[in-house]
Amino acid sequence: MLMKKVLFIIAHKGYQPTEYAIPKKLLEDAGFSVVTASDDLGTAIATDETSASVDMLIQDVLVTEYDGIFLVGGDGALEHLDSPVTHALVNAAVKERKAVGAICISTRILAVAGILKDCKATGWNGDNQLLELYQKCGAIYTPHNVVVDKRIVTASGPNAAREYGEQIITLLQDNNDWH
Repeated sequence: MLMKKVLFIIAHKGYQPTEYAIPKKLLEDAGFSVVTASDDLGTAIATDETSASVDMLIQDVLVTEYDGIFLVGGDGALEHLDSPVTHALVNAAVKERKAVGAICISTRILAVAGILKDCKATGWNGDNQLLELYQKCGAIYTPHNVVVDKRIVTASGPNAAREYGEQIITLLQDNNDWH
């Protein structure tokens, strides 16, 4: 059996380190290959000044090479990742029936991209604007730590990072198609 390959997308500046490191380690420990993409090459800097090496640019990603594509949150997520390039990528992933996910504020990127329409989803709501955005985008806000609907997993933030990683693994190991 071929090793499953997943893509984590982080902001080049201001990604959330816990939301990146914990799920990444869980996936690697479970035998998955994890590739990191960002809006710029080199070293990405987290909100706590730790860093991660970027393997590729978001615009260079070939969706067909991955079993799943997952967005990491953090202060820089909306500024660096909420773009037509990322929207096109997650839409292509859904079209290819890949697992897709986002944690914290990055769930808003999935909503704006249109892939959460008629899906239950969670996310960071510290500014009390998530419900309104989800309603506008046709998503169904479900205030849990982690929510899986179809092959899309969303999580509320750093405290849900472990459960998010575990749900990604479950989703990727489950060979069922979109429901």
